[in-house]
Amino acid sequence: MSEPKLIILNDAHELYVRAAEETAHIAGESICTHGEFTFCLSGGSTPAATYDLLATRFHLSVDWKEVQFYWGDERCVPPDNAESNYAMANRTMLSKLALRPEQVHRMRGEDPPAKAAAAYEDELRKQFGLGDGEFPRFDLVMLGLGDNRHTASLFPGDPAIHETQRMVVAVEVAAEPPRRLSFTPPVINNAQRVMFLVSGQGKAAAVKDVLEGPRDPDKFPAQIVAPRDGEIIWLLDKAAASLLSPR
Repeated sequence: MSEPKLIILNDAHELYVRAAEETAHIAGESICTHGEFTFCLSGGSTPAATYDLLATRFHLSVDWKEVQFYWGDERCVPPDNAESNYAMANRTMLSKLALRPEQVHRMRGEDPPAKAAAAYEDELRKQFGLGDGEFPRFDLVMLGLGDNRHTASLFPGDPAIHETQRMVVAVEVAAEPPRRLSFTPPVINNAQRVMFLVSGQGKAAAVKDVLEGPRDPDKFPAQIVAPRDGEIIWLLDKAAASLLSPR
């Protein structure tokens, strides 16, 4: 496992731009290497600004017809609901790009959670050509960090933190809406690159706990993210990084 790469930007806007730059670079590299870019999206306000930049300022920097879009977690709501991670990505990015329907692989938050989780596992097996016991290898998994130290929809104390067999699970969390779908750690940790986007003073304590605190994934679930054969990048603004030890 490689050491996390920390990139600290002056403010939130610089973070959004750098995240878009990094994503466009990884996309180009992936398409050049193996003909497509498999991009796993996150929810939240910080990715939303980055998605908007990718679809506008960086629109010509990515060969969008070669991008496959997935989600690392989803709220169990219809796809047009304001809480939907798909709806946010569609509003800020997908609807602005000339995409074919088969490029967008959304989690069906409107279906019964267990059924939706199983269906997404089937989708991953089909799209990545997976055999028994294999996990997809995403070119980029984008993640956020909650002030309670969760990432994707892996919340403190949830048994899903220790899942080793399944790829997608239905969870109930201490947040609204409580019913969600989430990738499991083995999927995230099989990625070529994982990129955390974290902004604001309100996340500073969580950043410090995850990066410098005692190892306790049940308390700090984002610590479970540790790609075995890949790179982990933390993009932070100065406010989010403000409690880290000097480096």
